[in-house]
Amino acid sequence: MIRPLFAAILALAMTLSLPAAELTPQSFEGEVTLKVGYKYLLSLPEGYAAAADKKWPLLVFLHGAGERGDNLELLKKHGPPKLIAAGKKFEAIVVCPQVPTGNVWNEQGVKALTDEIIRTHRVDTSRLYLTGISMGGFGTWDTALAYPDTYAAIAPICGGAGIGFLLADRLKTQPCWIFHGDQDKAVPVEYSLQMHKALQKVGSPAKLTLYPGVAHDSWTQTYDNEEFWTWLFAQKKP
Repeated sequence: MIRPLFAAILALAMTLSLPAAELTPQSFEGEVTLKVGYKYLLSLPEGYAAAADKKWPLLVFLHGAGERGDNLELLKKHGPPKLIAAGKKFEAIVVCPQVPTGNVWNEQGVKALTDEIIRTHRVDTSRLYLTGISMGGFGTWDTALAYPDTYAAIAPICGGAGIGFLLADRLKTQPCWIFHGDQDKAVPVEYSLQMHKALQKVGSPAKLTLYPGVAHDSWTQTYDNEEFWTWLFAQKKP
């Protein structure tokens, strides 16, 4: 599991938030910098401002290595940020943090950001979802393994869990859908196969989809598939 880089300063996490009424699900208009070093794009669902008592699902998306830096526009190249920028509407709060150049995902940082959004927004804590691509797929596994009781469902795409297969028992009841291209040369498909096998051994309901003939980009068709989103948002913690 990736060692946390900023654990000593998580307690100092601070947030700046735009008023909810200024955000729409068509574009990202909020930006927050945490002491863990993350900036992020935030999208609120239609009706968020008007429904003052309603709580909403929270979707956390972790990008790949190519989108690291301090330019949030890079996040719109792939995944939910790309879809939202193109006009897709999620009935959920969507937060997309960015890793600084040279760093990797920090599971404590991802959890701290999740907690901060819960604190500052109207979040249904039984419907927290985590997904990521490539480096973000690794981050998804690391965060879920470190905090197995947090997310209602996870969807790691073309990632890996390192020695996480030894800790698969932590996720034996975690709804999980794994995706990978069987011709991936950047992140070997064996990483996902190994983790899925370990989860099966402990009785997990984890699903695995392998795309035949697909290389590293196994995220585009995953996030374009409405069946995936229907499954994800249907998951709910007891």
